[in-house]
Amino acid sequence: MLEQNITKSNLPDATKPRPVHRLDYPTTGLLLVGKTSASITALNKLFQNKEITKTYFAITIGSMPKEGEINTNVDNKKAASIYTVLESVPSKKYEYLNLVKLFPKTGRKHQLRNHLASIGNPILGDAEYGIEGKIVKGKGLYLHAYSLSFIHPFTNEKMNIIKDLPTKYSKIFSSLL
Repeated sequence: MLEQNITKSNLPDATKPRPVHRLDYPTTGLLLVGKTSASITALNKLFQNKEITKTYFAITIGSMPKEGEINTNVDNKKAASIYTVLESVPSKKYEYLNLVKLFPKTGRKHQLRNHLASIGNPILGDAEYGIEGKIVKGKGLYLHAYSLSFIHPFTNEKMNIIKDLPTKYSKIFSSLL
């Protein structure tokens, strides 16, 4: 599908467009893709050296502290995530729903989903890590890859790429309208 949606590079080392990081299947938002061998290598290096800052938004279930850092292993590897609760609204079914801004410091598979569930605040719509009986069906996972910030590896330009939140977030948090 990527090839159909991305213009091929006209540089000599053009290659099949390839993502340079992962997003869980149900996560919405940004995915960084390289179109040349050099760009794929350079972007992979930026990720490995933790020179790309990722920001996510999620809607979580239940009462939670306004901010915090979660440092629990994921798949027996160190993992760290920082979060800030931007807004909470009461909910009959879930007690509270929270709009949370997330900053993963490491990049483990399902890290944010795992971390939030580990503190008792799973992401709304998370069938894998959610609380039985409190899993919303048909709306998808409320986890969104919002922004990527980095220095462009070839132009040295400061890049800050943003993908706005899906409209389903503003149906819960009217402040987003």
